[in-house]
Amino acid sequence: MPQPPSAVSRDEPVIRDRGDACPGALRLHAADDGFLARIRIPGGILGADAARLLADAADRLGDGHIDLTSRGNAQLRGLAASCGGELAAVLDRAGLLPAPGHERVRNVVASPLTGLDGRGRADVAPWVARLDRELCAEPAAAALSGRFLFAVDDGRGDVLSLSADVNVLAQGGGRALLWLCTGDGAPGIPGTAGAGGAGSAVAATAGGAGPLDLAGAIGGAAGAGSGAGAAGDGASAAGNGPASADSGGPRAVLVAADDVPRAAVAAALCFLDEAGAAGIRAWRVAELPPEHRPRAADLAARLAAAGVPAEVVPLAVPQGPGGPEPLPGVVRGGPGGTAALSVLAPLGRLDTAQWRLLAGLSGGMRLTPWRGVVVPGLAAGAADSALAGLARAGLATAPDSPWRSVTACTGRPGCAKALADVRADARAVAARATGPLPVHWSGCERRCGHPRGTAWVDLVATGDGYAVTLAAAGTAGPAHRTVKTSDLAAVLADARRTDVRRTDACRPTSHDAAKK
Repeated sequence: MPQPPSAVSRDEPVIRDRGDACPGALRLHAADDGFLARIRIPGGILGADAARLLADAADRLGDGHIDLTSRGNAQLRGLAASCGGELAAVLDRAGLLPAPGHERVRNVVASPLTGLDGRGRADVAPWVARLDRELCAEPAAAALSGRFLFAVDDGRGDVLSLSADVNVLAQGGGRALLWLCTGDGAPGIPGTAGAGGAGSAVAATAGGAGPLDLAGAIGGAAGAGSGAGAAGDGASAAGNGPASADSGGPRAVLVAADDVPRAAVAAALCFLDEAGAAGIRAWRVAELPPEHRPRAADLAARLAAAGVPAEVVPLAVPQGPGGPEPLPGVVRGGPGGTAALSVLAPLGRLDTAQWRLLAGLSGGMRLTPWRGVVVPGLAAGAADSALAGLARAGLATAPDSPWRSVTACTGRPGCAKALADVRADARAVAARATGPLPVHWSGCERRCGHPRGTAWVDLVATGDGYAVTLAAAGTAGPAHRTVKTSDLAAVLADARRTDVRRTDACRPTSHDAAKK
């Protein structure tokens, strides 16, 4: 039976003997259905003109579809081997190829509703744009792998669940916390499971819970009136959180919001330096040997040398829910009384007609790491009718959609390694196999695109059915060696209703170690 990703220890360093083979816009990947290109879209933020050009490329060069990835990027499939030059020209015209040498390292996820619903502590969309520019302008950053990930969270806690390598969390007072995953033992933020599933008590509204209160995490000099105190939102620093300044627990650096882009790139360079010092080829921070994982003090020293003020502060684990992914529906409370729409693409795949419909609603769109799309800037009175139109076009527009939290790899016929047409099998049972836990369908044991930061039901094709297990470290749930396709609906519905507790989201699963 295929091992669930949690079955192997995640504490052992990963030894790489090659660079990563992650596809890009210029490095096409050969698949059974043609070549594929993955286009990085930092923060998922895409203008309407660029979106239309991407749809034109999908129609003219690909199979007429655009896939959404688990990092808020876009993917074209069915490409001819000879189309690379033409595709690059289209992407350049669309502004999606600002630095060809860095195109695979522009992996940035951000809170999709930032600045759109009155929640969060800051609108981090401008931070993302500046981070992308800083990243592309740093020659050394081109050495990052295509798997390395930045997460920029506006304070609601949504993208902190995605096992990023460099995490940024907006705080009050125009400041932000920044840390590297597993550096100083820094955890992911519990209670922010990506689908509002097990262990996450999330509000059932598009936009979810309010900002995470990490005020109690910031101690030390804050009590002495330093700049760090402003980030505490008025909380007393000394002894106000689980971590104290000398506790030896997880730590982060506290920087001004204006310095976030430079600090995030500096954190990535710390990772590269430590990988070089260790003499290994690592793709992710968690793959470094423990003695070489960058510490907050290392990052603070690097920032100080570059003239960026930074303070090392304790990072506590919040004792409450974070925010979920944007749920399907109308999101109100935007700038000037505007509304946004949040929809899901069933199995993360849109045809170009659906894509163009989304792109034409308001002049822009945001791709989410949960294979959804947020359309900002609609007049409040037009939002409901626009959402109804998207429902008629086949998109998931309601929180109770059976497509919520259902993902799948490409499967047959697109992938030679797949043992089943997982998308067809998922469509056949989706309406009869609903439940709180996310579910991911995999055509083979690689489990491409599986969820991050939450327990999930793990279906892996075996050739004569599916192995069904719970993928969450430390949980013991239903396990079925092989379930025939005809029996899947009942077994899957039961598994998705299992009561499990979400575990540490920051360190990668063993499958992350194998692929990321």
